[in-house]
Amino acid sequence: MEKSTSRVLNEMLVKLFNKIMGAEEKAIITEEYKDITNNDMHIIEAIGIEEPRRMSDIAKRLNVTMGTLTTNMNSLEDKDYIVRERSTTDKRVVLVVLTPKGKKAFYHHRGFHRNMIKALVKDLDEDEMKIMIKCLLHLNEFFEGYENRQSQ
Repeated sequence: MEKSTSRVLNEMLVKLFNKIMGAEEKAIITEEYKDITNNDMHIIEAIGIEEPRRMSDIAKRLNVTMGTLTTNMNSLEDKDYIVRERSTTDKRVVLVVLTPKGKKAFYHHRGFHRNMIKALVKDLDEDEMKIMIKCLLHLNEFFEGYENRQSQ
């Protein structure tokens, strides 16, 4: 790969990361959700709306410690976004579910991401979509490998 192409890709990735973080915060943390952070929204997303989710599964999905997650969950519970309950089958397991307020925040956050994806793929044909997915998979593999190397 030419050095100039590599440099352009790097600059674009850095700019995109910064723009995504800034735009997401502006779009997500509205007047209605000013009591939580962008990080809280990502925790809400990780909990999801399906069935109750184990604290350990949420921590793993977010790549955070149980201690960090517990601190964030305390705040979200105090603000009525989540409810924690012990499993009826295994009292050691803590399950988390979104409250109606938490579900509303989840759908609000999902809307931003859906609009972002629509903008990303709006003019791509099927072959271009496959190439985009392949590139993003490679990028994801890089980050997963990087995380694994850092934790060793």
